[in-house]
Amino acid sequence: MTDDLISLTLFTLSSILIVVDPIGAMLVYHSLTGHMEPQNRKKVAVSACRLSTVVLLFFTIFGSSLLSLFGITIEAFTIAGGVLLFGIGMEIVYAKTSRAKMTEAEKHESYEAEEISSMPLAFPMIAGPGTITTVIVLSKNVSLISEPVRLAIILGSVLITMTFTYLLLVSSEQFTSRIGQREYRVVSRLMGILLMAIAVQFLINGISTAFPSLIR
Repeated sequence: MTDDLISLTLFTLSSILIVVDPIGAMLVYHSLTGHMEPQNRKKVAVSACRLSTVVLLFFTIFGSSLLSLFGITIEAFTIAGGVLLFGIGMEIVYAKTSRAKMTEAEKHESYEAEEISSMPLAFPMIAGPGTITTVIVLSKNVSLISEPVRLAIILGSVLITMTFTYLLLVSSEQFTSRIGQREYRVVSRLMGILLMAIAVQFLINGISTAFPSLIR
């Protein structure tokens, strides 16, 4: 019994950790917030991880029931997330002004910090279609009444992953401080291309699952 619980815990934690990809999130976070003041950068990290945690915990508990209730498929989440992520990748590659600069009003209102923390960081980067799909699949047919221990393991794995992700985000400056401006720009563009590739993969996965006849 103990061995089964350990195996389940390792499998659940590794599944969520891999699909969240905290290191990738850290690099994207640094690319989007490099121009901000330290307090606003931390605000973005706190807000993004808090929102992601709430979303993942919610879908862990109510995901299957909610999607069935509204007739929403996982494929729809995957395709929508791919479209959003592709647009963000384009902005990073071409260094769009909308993500690179703040007006004086926005500095006082922290508008951009709130915008970035919710999208693209919380969704679709951290708590995106892949992560939501993972927690829904892991928690399918699991409830507090039927399997409380398994549900607790899934919820605990989400919390551990989000804590690790937050620690990486707030430490991004230390990880990237050794990189010069030229290297940083190259890495930033590469991250944008990687995001676009991930977005295309999301689209491929979503479309191929929703329309299997297209891949025959």
